[in-house]
Amino acid sequence: MTTKIKKQPIVVVVGHVDAGKTTLLDYIKKTNIAQKEKGEITQHINFGEVEFEGKKITFLDTPGHEAFLRIRERGSMVADLALLVVDTTKGVQDQTKEAIKIIKKTKIPLIVILNKVDRVDAQIEKAERELEKEGILLEKFGGKIPAVETSAKTGQGVKDLLELISLILEMEIKEIDISKRAEGIVLESYFDTKKGNLALLALLEGTLKKGDCIATISAFGKVKKMLDSQQREIEKALPGQVFLVFGLEKTAKAGESFFQFKDKNEADDFFQKEKISLPEVIPMEKKEISEKEKTLNIILKTDCMGSLEAIDLLLNSLPQKEIKLNIIKKEIGDFKETDIKEAKEKNAILLGFRVSFTPSAKAMLKNEKIKFYNFQIIYDLQEEIKKIMAKMIEPEIILSQTGKGKVLIVFMSKGKRQVVGVRILEGEIEKGSFLEIWRQEKKIGEGKIINLQKEKKDILKATKGENIGILYEGEVKIQEEDELIFFKKEKKKNI
Repeated sequence: MTTKIKKQPIVVVVGHVDAGKTTLLDYIKKTNIAQKEKGEITQHINFGEVEFEGKKITFLDTPGHEAFLRIRERGSMVADLALLVVDTTKGVQDQTKEAIKIIKKTKIPLIVILNKVDRVDAQIEKAERELEKEGILLEKFGGKIPAVETSAKTGQGVKDLLELISLILEMEIKEIDISKRAEGIVLESYFDTKKGNLALLALLEGTLKKGDCIATISAFGKVKKMLDSQQREIEKALPGQVFLVFGLEKTAKAGESFFQFKDKNEADDFFQKEKISLPEVIPMEKKEISEKEKTLNIILKTDCMGSLEAIDLLLNSLPQKEIKLNIIKKEIGDFKETDIKEAKEKNAILLGFRVSFTPSAKAMLKNEKIKFYNFQIIYDLQEEIKKIMAKMIEPEIILSQTGKGKVLIVFMSKGKRQVVGVRILEGEIEKGSFLEIWRQEKKIGEGKIINLQKEKKDILKATKGENIGILYEGEVKIQEEDELIFFKKEKKKNI
């Protein structure tokens, strides 16, 4: 006997960072996620259920930063409808264009949201023209894509948006047999030292209940607990629902399909067969690094698989002409003692994103001179790595000759310092510059000019034809008749 119901629709919200996606979704859901997110930038997939006109809709809010492109792609993979949020004060931006490419690729229905229309600097027509250049032709211009003008702060246009969403989904959503084997997509995965392996799942077919066994090609386990968007425990999930699952014995890889099995042995069999073709960890990109090249070794730990993918992608996209980034380990979860030992052995920094240290690792770290960085916002991580790389680059020394002189007399010699009388033959000489000592047409040494004097008065500069006294410091002793070449040293940064 088959039992068919209409699948609960999934709506994905995409767009450029700061376009107002999360704030708009907050208004719809009457929650306050945006202010909980560090820097009000969505770092993970936020999800929630909204009931409108007696029907439930699942909303997914995906990160806007370009490094989280893969997470946005996964969100679009499971969605029945996409909402493209465009900031009318800024128009179509880089990540807006990325989102458009993903939507075109997945071919799911689209609604354009022209947001922040309450602002005095809103330029709606400009945003519409820019969308048209990207192949998004709105209904008002003879196209097929509807648009709604909204304000995430005041709620303007939100009711119209929900009505439009409901209308489109009524035509798009088909009935699904909930008696079939449950399957869906892993949207995100986490590891918590207290709670173990967690996975954010989107159920696409069948019914999944607490106690069921599931497996992906990289993980399996028994569903011990399921939580909805309000952190409430649920006993079962139906198609279209997104929920957090506890109980996997390994960390699933985000983007994988999961399947329901009749028992743990069957799930384990599936996992064992599939894992043969899989590496145990995310493949490390092999880089050929010569001994002469400077490298920044990194041990990377993040709170979830999506962040790990995004930050790995971000780091590898940074310019590495002068400094090579070598990610020697990348995992999810907190830093452990083994990470600190490896960082010490391989002269690596510890780079974390929304993670911590195990108690034993924290105690060990106090006794080790290892640099560690932990970030809550991906922008901060990106800028700090750039700064570290810049500091590692030795500035290029540019030598520029300024003049020549001949030693007339040696007045004083003590230790590494001498006072000599010199006639300037060419160019000029400045206090604080450098000199080379030439004797019988051979360079025999060099040193620094500490001070200059003329007629027993300190001077900053002397030019051709002047007789001056030079306080010199260097390893080689100057003699009468030596030729001196004066030059400046300037540092030139490569970055």
